[in-house]
Amino acid sequence: MKRQHVVVLPSLGLGHLIPLLELSKRLVLHHDLQISFLIITTTTDNSSSSAANGQLLQPSILPPDLHLVHLPPVDVDKVTNSEMQLLTRVCTITQEGLWSLKSVLIDIGIPKALIVDLFCTQAFEVCRELSIPAYSFITTSVSFFAFSLYFVELDPTAEGDLADLPEPIQVPGCGPVRIEDLLDQARIRNSDQYKWFLFHTNRWRLADGLFLNSWEDFEPITLQAIRENPFFKSVTPPIYPIGPVIKQEEPDESATEYMSWLDKQSPDSVVLVVLGSGGTLSGEQIIELAWGLELSRQRFIWVVRKPTEASSSGTFFNVGSDTNSPEEYLPAGFLERTGKVGVVVPSWASQVSVLRHPSTGGFMSHCGWNSALESIVHGVPMIAWPLYAEQKMNATVLAEDIGVAVKPKVKAGQTVVGREQIARVIRMVMEGDEGDTIRRRVRELKETATKALDAGGSSHDSVCRVVEEWKGPS
Repeated sequence: MKRQHVVVLPSLGLGHLIPLLELSKRLVLHHDLQISFLIITTTTDNSSSSAANGQLLQPSILPPDLHLVHLPPVDVDKVTNSEMQLLTRVCTITQEGLWSLKSVLIDIGIPKALIVDLFCTQAFEVCRELSIPAYSFITTSVSFFAFSLYFVELDPTAEGDLADLPEPIQVPGCGPVRIEDLLDQARIRNSDQYKWFLFHTNRWRLADGLFLNSWEDFEPITLQAIRENPFFKSVTPPIYPIGPVIKQEEPDESATEYMSWLDKQSPDSVVLVVLGSGGTLSGEQIIELAWGLELSRQRFIWVVRKPTEASSSGTFFNVGSDTNSPEEYLPAGFLERTGKVGVVVPSWASQVSVLRHPSTGGFMSHCGWNSALESIVHGVPMIAWPLYAEQKMNATVLAEDIGVAVKPKVKAGQTVVGREQIARVIRMVMEGDEGDTIRRRVRELKETATKALDAGGSSHDSVCRVVEEWKGPS
């Protein structure tokens, strides 16, 4: 019997590609579908064609019925400029890349459904023209999803910029969002990235359904609010919590050295420091982080990137592609002094392999949602170090609502976290009573995640309900 055909479309960035690729694999391997995975390409080598993307998209490691389809390349130099902020650049390239979508869908055969990333909502018009059911995969937390839906309501009623509101934003049925935690894209009205964020969040309601990368026992209060609160019921299409959708394997030819070192360490004794696929720090902050690791006297694996003063998302478009010599910018003698207790890995490492290793006992993370879910699935407590996008909101939810992370304390007006504070939170997670409490909580959630994904679990059943609709009569 011929498999039903579904098309999946991510936007730019590793954090968007990974969950949609993993969902595609799941639909092929466990739900007997054929997937065409569309890839937005560019004429430059340092955009969507980063080294990390290339590793993940090797045809040899993908299931046979998962087919890669490259859209015609976008000339980045013609549609962007160096002044564009991150989301504006992503959305501009994505919009330009979708001009060919209708002809591509016709060429590969009209699918049973199209699943798009949260920043690919322009595809909805094409789907209507071709009578294709359109779904969006919301790859963030449910808490951020709820805020985003309310943001559309808040925009015309709030006076001035959201960054200047005097009180936290009370999302209906959910916890308040502190103004200092607001993502940059929602702070200043007259910025292009604010307009793009509003454009897409306002269009999620046009989808036939929304997949959420969470599960019933992980964010139950927010899920209940979305299902039952009158505001959300009026603006939200059917929702399907299908998480955690995370990367299962991560090829890395250079993993032998640090994984061999990890094999020799005691259980729960190593802290992994990775600040996301696109995250970068200033030179001053890297020095403080190095000293903090050394002062903590804990074993560590640190995936370090060249410092930049320009942006905290400095490697978003060229993950794993940069030339990087840590000895040039780390404190003098650091590598020699910590050589027996830590491993410094330039630019890129297999985060999944390290997190699942029994020696790993803590994870200093930027709190991107993919990384947060990977940490929980592998039972590792977090030290929250948010950098950009919605990561500050994620950090607060993970630390204060869910109870799986700690946050360094930063004084008002301070932009650099000091070495003593860094050492304190590392020791807290790796040695202290609070770390033990968080570790127990993470491992409880790990069990609920496993149950949600098993046959008969809530997330598995969510996917099955939608797939049954796709496989129904034409």
